Amino acid sequence: MAETLMQRVVEALPFLDDIADDVQPKVQEAVDAGGTTVRNVLDGVWLEAPLHPALTDVPVGAWTAALVFDGLDVATGKESVRHAADASLVFGTLGAFGAALTGLSDWRYLSGGSRRMGVAHGLLNTFGLVLSVVSIVFRATGRRNAGRLTFLAGYSISGMATHLGGELSYHYGLRVDRNVFEEAGPDEFVPVLDENELARDDLRRVEVEGVGVLLSRSTAGEVCAIAATCNHFSGPLEAGDREGDTVVCPLHESRFELCSGEVIDGPAVFPQSRYETRVRNGRIEVKAAAENVQKKIR
Repeated sequence: MAETLMQRVVEALPFLDDIADDVQPKVQEAVDAGGTTVRNVLDGVWLEAPLHPALTDVPVGAWTAALVFDGLDVATGKESVRHAADASLVFGTLGAFGAALTGLSDWRYLSGGSRRMGVAHGLLNTFGLVLSVVSIVFRATGRRNAGRLTFLAGYSISGMATHLGGELSYHYGLRVDRNVFEEAGPDEFVPVLDENELARDDLRRVEVEGVGVLLSRSTAGEVCAIAATCNHFSGPLEAGDREGDTVVCPLHESRFELCSGEVIDGPAVFPQSRYETRVRNGRIEVKAAAENVQKKIR
């Protein structure tokens, strides 16, 4: 795959790996210390969508408003506009701290090029945030022109960081539902396995019409089927651990309900695609459920 301009720039900065080697274990330890509830809050499990991208809209929008109000302040000299610029800057800066916290949480499991890109993204955002804080101090002490220039520099740096965030999402696929890239599976019931080959505690992967399906039995004996590839980072769920009627991904410990595909614990936030099942003549048959994400985009 051809590299983008920003990938080439990031790859030319080997010190980013040194920073990641020092910082990432500490971030992992801090997030894990908060327990399952804290992890699920930071990942956005409760929102059913990644939380970090939603929070980044706060500083981007507020800082853009501050930039506009600063321009109007220079043009009109109105005190109300000046107050609006300062309030927008403060609001965006406060929002940036929340965005930074969730961004660190998202970055904790990355590796390779995406990890380096994440470090560059975080460093630029840190510089932009520091300059915004300095701008607030300048404004509060009456040095408004210095405050405007400092904020403009910080806004520009944060803009570059935002671009790197886009690279992480759109080029590396960070926080994208990986089930989208799987085939939808059969529209009609297709036999995939003899019923007696699926034991009560099994996690059995079968391939049907280009898609991996994870077969299992619930504790009540019901045959269940969900996508076998974890939608978070493509982990093989058949190699995961079973806990009651849930499966834990072997890569990053996302946990899903085996019959519904519902997310129980993150970092995954999207449900696994589900497949309907039935038993005919001693054979387990499956077909894609109508709500599967793959069927919504084709």
